[in-house]
Amino acid sequence: MALILVALAPCVTARGATKVYSAAAGEALSGRFSVAVDKQDRPVYVAKSTAIAALAEPGTTRTGEAAFVSFDIEGTAAVSVTVRGGAQSAKILPSGSGVTPIISGNRISFTVSRPSQLTLEVNGDWMNSLHIFANPMETDVPRADDPNVIYFGPGVHVIPPLQVGSGKTVYVADGAFVYGKLGPAQTEGPVIWLNGSNITLRGRGVIDGSLFTKANRAGNLVKVTGSNIRVEGVVLRDSSNWNLPIVQSRQVEIDNVKILGSRDNSDGIDIINSQGVTIRDGFIRTFDDLVVVKTLFQGAESSDITVTHMVLWNELAHALSIGAEVRANVENIHFSDCNIIHDKGREWLLRIFNTDSGKVSHVTFEKIRIEESRRLLSLWIGKTKWSTDTDAGHIEDIAFRNIQSVSPEDSSNAVNFTGADEQHEVRDVELVNVTVGGKPLQLGQIRQNHFVRGITVKP
Repeated sequence: MALILVALAPCVTARGATKVYSAAAGEALSGRFSVAVDKQDRPVYVAKSTAIAALAEPGTTRTGEAAFVSFDIEGTAAVSVTVRGGAQSAKILPSGSGVTPIISGNRISFTVSRPSQLTLEVNGDWMNSLHIFANPMETDVPRADDPNVIYFGPGVHVIPPLQVGSGKTVYVADGAFVYGKLGPAQTEGPVIWLNGSNITLRGRGVIDGSLFTKANRAGNLVKVTGSNIRVEGVVLRDSSNWNLPIVQSRQVEIDNVKILGSRDNSDGIDIINSQGVTIRDGFIRTFDDLVVVKTLFQGAESSDITVTHMVLWNELAHALSIGAEVRANVENIHFSDCNIIHDKGREWLLRIFNTDSGKVSHVTFEKIRIEESRRLLSLWIGKTKWSTDTDAGHIEDIAFRNIQSVSPEDSSNAVNFTGADEQHEVRDVELVNVTVGGKPLQLGQIRQNHFVRGITVKP
C-alpha cells in the first residue's frame, strides 16, 4: 500500500468530557464558522453542498459550502460557535433534540448532553449549514504497530484503492484524511473495499473521494462484500458514486457513520442482496437516495435489515426506500426512530419502488419525525428505465406507524399507492397515527389506483 503523508503532529488533548486534535495540515477550513468545545478550539472542515433549485426547474441546481465539526464527548459539553458576519437568528435541528441556541453578537452557544448528530442553521441559510457530530467517547483504540491493523494517523493520506481482507482492522484517526486516487492503469475504486469476514473499519477521521472524477463512477468510498463486517465512526465526503454499498453480504453493522455527498448518484448507503444489516446513529446528507434496499441480482434476497436512530437530510431523491431494482424478494425491513430534518427533493420521501419481479413484504416505517416534506409516502409497482425483469412484482404487508410530518400543508398529494395490474397489486397496508401537515391522515386523502387492496387507516 502506497501512502503519501502530509506531516502533522498528533497533538491530542483530553480535557474533561471531550477529545480534541489539531487541524490537518493542508485541509481547507471553514471561513464562516469557528467552534470551541469546552473552551477548546476544534477545526471546522468544509464539504460541498448541492440542491435542486426547484421542482419546476428540472436539471437546475445550486451549490454551496456546508461545514462540519466532530468531537467525542462523555457527559455534557459546552459548544460555542462564532459566525463570521454575525448571527441574527439560529436554529438547531432536529427540533426534537432539545438543544437550544443562545445568540450573543456573532456567537452562538449551546449545550450538548449526549452523543448526537446536529445541524446549525444561521440566518435562515440552510444551504451553508454547520453539521455538528458529537460522538461517544472512543475506546479500545487499536495500536499502530498491530500487524492486523491498517493505521491512518492524523494528517493527509493519498492512497490507491485499498482492498482489506479477513480479520483486518482499518483505523482512521481523528484528524486523518484518507483520499482515494486512481493509478495510471486503474479505472475504478472503491477507496476502501472490505472484502472477506470479520473486518472492521473505524475511527473519527474522513474518507474522501474528491480525487475521483465524474468519469470514475465506480469510485465508492467504502464497499462491503462479506460477513461480520463493522464500519463505525468515520466521515465519508464527496463520493463520485454510491458512498457505501453493501453487496451480497451478511451480518453487517454501520454505526455512527456520517455521510456528506453533493455529486450525482452519490447515494448514502445501498444495501444490495444482503441479510442481517443494521444501520444506526448516523447522519446522511447526499444528492441522491439516503438509505435504500435493493436486489440488483436474482437469487439471494435482501432481508432482516434495521435502520434506526438516523438523522437524514434529503436533497434530491428518497430518504428511506426500497428499490427501484427488486429482482429478488425483499422482506423483514424495519425503518424506525429516525429524524428527517429537510426534504428538498423531487421524489417521495418514504417509498417502496418496485420496478422488477421480486416481492417486497413485511416492511415497517415507524416513529419517523419529518420536519419538511414535499411528497411523503409512496408504494409503487411498474416499469421504469431501471427495470430488468419482464414480469412485474408485488408489494404486501406494509406498515406506517407513528409518522409525524409537519408538512406539506396540502395533503392531497402526500400519499400515493399504485399497483401494476390485478396480478401485481399493492396489498395489506396499515397506517397508524400518520399525520400530514400536523393533521391526522384520512383514508380519503390517499391517492390510489384500481390495483390496491386492504388499506387500513387508524385512528
